[in-house]
Amino acid sequence: MVIFMGKAGRLAENVKRACGYCKRNGPAAAVSAIAERLLEQREDYVYQPPVEAECRKQRRAAQEWKDAPLLSVVVPAYETKEAFLKDLLDCMQDQTWPFWELIIADGSESDKVAQVVEECGEKRIRYVKLEENRGIAENTNEAIRLARGEYIGLLDHDDILTPDALYRMAHALREKRKQGISPLFLYSDEDKCSQDGKTFFSPHRKPDFNLDLLFSNNYVCHFLMMEAGLIKDLMLRPGYDGAQDYDLVLRAAGRMMEIGREDVCVHVYGILYHWRCHSASTASNPDSKDYAYEAGKRALEDFAAARGWETRVSHTKHLGFYRMEFGSGLFAQRRDVGAVAAPLPSRGGNLMSGIYDRADGGIRMRYAGLRKGFSGRFHRAALCQDVEAADIRSMQVRPEWEEAFQKALRSLRSGGDPVEISLEFCAKIRERGQRILWDPCRRDG
Repeated sequence: MVIFMGKAGRLAENVKRACGYCKRNGPAAAVSAIAERLLEQREDYVYQPPVEAECRKQRRAAQEWKDAPLLSVVVPAYETKEAFLKDLLDCMQDQTWPFWELIIADGSESDKVAQVVEECGEKRIRYVKLEENRGIAENTNEAIRLARGEYIGLLDHDDILTPDALYRMAHALREKRKQGISPLFLYSDEDKCSQDGKTFFSPHRKPDFNLDLLFSNNYVCHFLMMEAGLIKDLMLRPGYDGAQDYDLVLRAAGRMMEIGREDVCVHVYGILYHWRCHSASTASNPDSKDYAYEAGKRALEDFAAARGWETRVSHTKHLGFYRMEFGSGLFAQRRDVGAVAAPLPSRGGNLMSGIYDRADGGIRMRYAGLRKGFSGRFHRAALCQDVEAADIRSMQVRPEWEEAFQKALRSLRSGGDPVEISLEFCAKIRERGQRILWDPCRRDG
């Protein structure tokens, strides 16, 4: 549950969502969730668009590029509000990257979308009127089929891209190609905006690609651009409407697993996408699209079944977040996982995750001190995820690591530093190309 207070226009929506959360999870969980979200709102956030000087610099740089890629953006439209559509068209025309095309596949019964597009008069916008509205997945697929760009981005008809969104994507693509990497897909950070598109809040600064976190939630979300050949091969599947993007990213991640490379998924740092909140949007009211969460669960089940995994996928108490459990044993089914760790025993009722991150020249424990019952930003402290290092005192390893694991434990019992020993042992596992999976539910910390 996410609560955004302080704006009168959102108060009723917040109350509705709090009541829904209480109904699903009980009063105690609701009180804890509300308390955590109110504390979160102490974070000051102001979206800072690129200054005009930087925009001019990007435009000049784009014109000097050789073999500059054409980037396509596809939008499924349906009776889109005129104000929202005009904002979308404006944000495309404001792009500092000039080599783009926008394809709008319109399933509306009326002609109001067509009229706004025609009045715009932008030659880089391609409009197609669909014979019927076949749902968000099939409507988007019509636009994807028409796209001519090297990469294709997905944009909802009521959302907004930042002026530097396409330039930043193109720049990241070029830098990766210099390294000999051909990205399969790229994604950026995002925030939410008010219905009028003038107030920005809830920044989502995402982690780099994390497979097991993706099994817990579609954190990739917006802004997503995928290599044209891949997205035209995968396409969106209509049976997953509401979670069609999640299903797409999962299947793209499956391709990455097949080739054994994660560097082909690129996290482009920075807010490049504004997700608009209004009464009908999932951003504003998660309860408005229960079918989407069921579709996400089916997408995960399908992903597991396609790999022969025996799993049980369940909803967590947070809408749109899932838990995948392996029936016949994690190590037996996941050759990519070398170890699984749980939180350390709690201290003073606060979480001791045992996840170690390098930061500012030192080592810190992720989520350390989080209150009991709290789930952290974007519920991440309550989700399975791959980590660089975790404490070996709360770890299980696959059989081939058992000898090295016992040796590390003996060093610990002999007075060795648990953090250093954990970092060294985990580094060996990752050097073999295996994951360290942190599971917050594996043991009650």
